[in-house]
Amino acid sequence: MTDQAQHFFISYAGTDRAWAEWVGWHLEQAGHQVILDVWDWRTGDNLVQRMDEALKRADAVIALFSTSYFEDERWTTEEWTAAVAHRDRLIPLALEPLNTNDLPRVLAAKLRKNLHGLDESAAQTALHEAVNSGSRPTAPPPFPGTVPVATPISTAGQSKPRLPGSSGQPQVWSVRRRNPDFAGRETEIARLRESFVKGSKSVPQVLHGMGGVGKSQLVLEYAHRFADQYDLVWWIDAEQPDEIPVRYTELADRLGIAKPDAGAEANARALLSHLDSRERWLLILDNIEDPAQIEPWLAQGPGHTLITSRNPNWAGTARATPLNVFTRTDSLTYLQGRVGGMNDDQADILAADLGDLPLALAQAAGVIAHGGMSLDLYQQLLATNTTQILEKGGAPGYPAPVAATVTIAANRLAEHHPDAVALLHLVAVFGPEPIRNTWLETVRPRLATIPGNPDDPMWLHEALSPLSRYGLARTESGSFQIHRLTQAVLRDQTPPDQAVAIRNDAVILLAAVNPGDPQLPDFWPDWAALTPHLIARHLAATEQPELRPTLLDATHYLIRSGQTRTARDLTASAYSAWASNLGQDHPDTLTAAQFLGHATADLGEHAESRRIIEDALARRRRTLGDDHPHTLQSANDLASALHKLGEHAEARRMDEDTLTRRRRTLGDDHPDTLQSAHNLAVTLHNLGEHAESHRIIEDTYARRRRTLGDDHPHTLQSASALGADLHDVGEYAESRRVKEDTLARQRRTLGDDHPDTLQSAHNLAVTLHELGEYTESRRIIEDTLARQRRTLGDDHPDTLQSASTLGADLHDVGEYAESRRVKEDTLARQRRTLGDDHPDTLQSAHNLAVTLYELGEYTESRRIIEDALARRRRTLGDDHPDTLQSTYGLAITLYRLRQHTAAVQLLEDVRNRQRRTLGDDHPHTTAATHSLANALTALGRRFEAQQLLAPQKQKKSRFRRKHR
Repeated sequence: MTDQAQHFFISYAGTDRAWAEWVGWHLEQAGHQVILDVWDWRTGDNLVQRMDEALKRADAVIALFSTSYFEDERWTTEEWTAAVAHRDRLIPLALEPLNTNDLPRVLAAKLRKNLHGLDESAAQTALHEAVNSGSRPTAPPPFPGTVPVATPISTAGQSKPRLPGSSGQPQVWSVRRRNPDFAGRETEIARLRESFVKGSKSVPQVLHGMGGVGKSQLVLEYAHRFADQYDLVWWIDAEQPDEIPVRYTELADRLGIAKPDAGAEANARALLSHLDSRERWLLILDNIEDPAQIEPWLAQGPGHTLITSRNPNWAGTARATPLNVFTRTDSLTYLQGRVGGMNDDQADILAADLGDLPLALAQAAGVIAHGGMSLDLYQQLLATNTTQILEKGGAPGYPAPVAATVTIAANRLAEHHPDAVALLHLVAVFGPEPIRNTWLETVRPRLATIPGNPDDPMWLHEALSPLSRYGLARTESGSFQIHRLTQAVLRDQTPPDQAVAIRNDAVILLAAVNPGDPQLPDFWPDWAALTPHLIARHLAATEQPELRPTLLDATHYLIRSGQTRTARDLTASAYSAWASNLGQDHPDTLTAAQFLGHATADLGEHAESRRIIEDALARRRRTLGDDHPHTLQSANDLASALHKLGEHAEARRMDEDTLTRRRRTLGDDHPDTLQSAHNLAVTLHNLGEHAESHRIIEDTYARRRRTLGDDHPHTLQSASALGADLHDVGEYAESRRVKEDTLARQRRTLGDDHPDTLQSAHNLAVTLHELGEYTESRRIIEDTLARQRRTLGDDHPDTLQSASTLGADLHDVGEYAESRRVKEDTLARQRRTLGDDHPDTLQSAHNLAVTLYELGEYTESRRIIEDALARRRRTLGDDHPDTLQSTYGLAITLYRLRQHTAAVQLLEDVRNRQRRTLGDDHPHTTAATHSLANALTALGRRFEAQQLLAPQKQKKSRFRRKHR
């Protein structure tokens, strides 16, 4: 590389940003073009895409090697190889001494240039030599005994970055010592630095957030981390604005510009005037609450002013950036760094209980690590004695513990803003999630605990403004949020009689909220906003009669939106409370039982679901009658439970009876009637009666499209069932079209992880498998399986179905050993959770026999397939497609074992039954015909074989697995 202009991409660790900017600035001064993320990329950009574009444009990658650069979690070896190590031109610059053994192997052999330990001019020379490949000298080298004078690449400009580490502590420095326990916040520090470097220097930067969020700690870390970029860094505790001129005078005196007789205000003005013409200074004004009081004292010069505040309202005065609680990753890093032996799960639970508030984490770490208290006891006290425990533990750098922080702020508000404090106490019994403003606005006249004029349209604005200003509430457009620990402290401080009144108001408020039909995805965002407050522990919603209808609707929403575990927990709590207080036959108790049975079934616990539903059905029949809509819903649910348990014949009987009753009492097009029709079609499908199933599902699908719309979840369920029917009658291309359309609609309306979406993805993979598109089938099923394991669990029946399909895909791409492993694991799990005779278990047993056959283990394959066939004949009947599948599999195995006569007998029986039930042209009938011809030929009966094949195209016989 020569001195001509080049494109460089700078690769560095976040902690080495100052070095990256120094290198980038000097390269651009030398006429090169630099791509540096913090200069060229914007928030929201696709990082992978921008990285790829940058590497394509760059002539070389400059890699800033440091210990941080090689941390394990940054990149994998594969990423080093692809993105950096195999570039045609990599220029490593070492920022600190490095042990070659600690470097990735792909980078250890690279020659690198050292920048550490040099003064700025020498570092510039080293950089210049690195990018120009150490070209041969044009003049005699100096005598080695002399010290050469380095020529910098460029010294133009007054604001170039200073060589990191070159100046040590600034000449003027008034900042307390660095916090050795500081952790996390790398993104926030990088953004703050970027705001200063890229923005106007005269615009102050404000970090705002609630008390205890770590504003001062972050600013302290920033001051120390970038100290070498400043000549002057001065920290001012600015909570009392009247004291700012005094603090400025102290700085003026340190700079030698203060006049002893001039007074604080005059000296402060002199300081501001001095800073107008001076660079490389940083003023930190910590804990300012009123922008109006500080505005006259903000410096305007080319340095940096950094402010911390609880108040977010800095429009027209400074550029404000909110600081929220820790990310969970930062919380875990902090806790595990402070408390030895704390594992990820323990740290995660504690961080959740503390709402990731840095101050609370610091207090907890202090108490657990040094206060002689176990983690279990701390969490117990946090739940039962919140304020007491939040007063314990030292948190260096924080002025007060969490409880005192909340109490002080609330007390300051009480005198001038009683409505704000009353609102704060009201929402303290809610969940910590955002609260919609409209909920309060519509019900304000009915709230007894909020003082003031109930008809004042501005009351909520007037109440929220001081809460926001004091950092007690985080306000957004249309909503506000209170931290869970703030709520806990306020609840503890509320007198019992006042607590009763507050809870009554909370019940009135939540009962008045009506998000809409819980079954429709259009209303799910509103239900998602409300439900966390309904299930807040301190509200005790199940004990409030006014909230029973809303709780039941919320449960219905949770079930329909796929939040099954939350739904089960809520309904179990409601059912237990109402059964005890209202009686087991109360309509609300029975509705809770209905939803509990549904949620339990969705979790895959079908036997328990059946028990719950049978009890609810018996009670509803006795109290409401056989034809009441609620009774018929329980009958419908019981049929569904039986179906999932594999008891298809009994499920069919109940489905037919329920459908008949619903048609008579509700009409053909009622949603409940169509639900029963859909369920009957699915049951018939699993009984192998595909023609009748197809007829019913087509009619149901058409009616649902007309009455509910194309994208209603129930319509899409019928579309999915239609796709399955098309698959099982051999119309794979049309089945694929229907399934792809259904899946796209479900992803859009329900989300990628909804159980219905995942079931449709599974079904599509099955059809792609039959079409021979094994790679795409495998890709879809692996993604589906991963999502189901995460959302449903490893042993859920849907998860195991997908695992079974993955085993089939592995089989058909020739990975027999891995296919066997997957299939054996799946079969063992299904036998344990579903039983030996469940249709899914028998399907997996059949599938395993197929792979053992391909592995040449014919005897074991025969043993398993004979057992599966006997069970299928007993539970499904001789003509069921699954039974015929196993009969066919046994015949092929016998053929391989040279028992040709027995194979022919079985194949003749299979073919005759398939012709009668599936038709001559079905792929399975065709496969049986070809296999029978091969077996006849092996017995010397060639003429019979030729007669069989004469009407058909020649197709190779295969021992196939039929997927469902």
